[in-house]
Amino acid sequence: MQTRILGTTMPVLEVQLDPNESVFSESGELSWMTGSIQMTTHTQMGGGGGIFGALKRVAGGGSLFMTEYRATQYRGEVSFATKVPGHIMPVELGQGPEYMVHRHGFLCATPQVTIGVGFQQSLGAGIFGGNGFLLQKVGGQGTAWLELSGELIVKNLAPGETLLVHPGHVGAFQTSVGFQITMVPGIKNMIFGGDGIFLAVMTGPGAVWLQTLPISRLAHQIYEYLPHNERRGSPAAAVGGGLLGGIVGSILGGDNQ
Repeated sequence: MQTRILGTTMPVLEVQLDPNESVFSESGELSWMTGSIQMTTHTQMGGGGGIFGALKRVAGGGSLFMTEYRATQYRGEVSFATKVPGHIMPVELGQGPEYMVHRHGFLCATPQVTIGVGFQQSLGAGIFGGNGFLLQKVGGQGTAWLELSGELIVKNLAPGETLLVHPGHVGAFQTSVGFQITMVPGIKNMIFGGDGIFLAVMTGPGAVWLQTLPISRLAHQIYEYLPHNERRGSPAAAVGGGLLGGIVGSILGGDNQ
């Protein structure tokens, strides 16, 4: 197996497979492939726990299906491109810590890599698309390729060192890093600060990869330029109402799921 990452702003991973070699991804990740590659869709690859692992992924907002790309009689090539401007980062598994990755961060992996839900917390209506905050756990043995948006900033945290991060900027981190979601202190900061109402608290030791372009912020910036109706009952009003409801609900009752 040989791999290379091409491009800068919108990179693509090209994987050259010898006969009977394979990689897998979540469904919908393929960009292009040669005719010698055979596609097979499963529910059990990379999930850990068979069909129950697959159902757990779905419950956490992930994909039910995984697709295997295998070279048959001849050498072949399969490619996976990023969905937004960013970087493709390879990680080696089996000889060190496992990795936690943001919801859309898994691109593809070799067959013995496992992927499942590593962290999930409800953060109130309208927050992160109403799906709460989700991290995928990537483990097993082999190589996985992660898709992180924007530029990458690496922080190597010493034991006990703490970093407070807007949740959307969390790209990936080693499982040796402690992680929890907390609320921004002070009601005025929550409502008028403009930085959201939640922060990720990350405690070393371990490496953290921060992404400078959270998908939620990109979507918000694009939305401002789309034609839409601000009338009562419009999608914009629904989103705004959901966000306000999430803020009020979180302040009054908290979210511990």
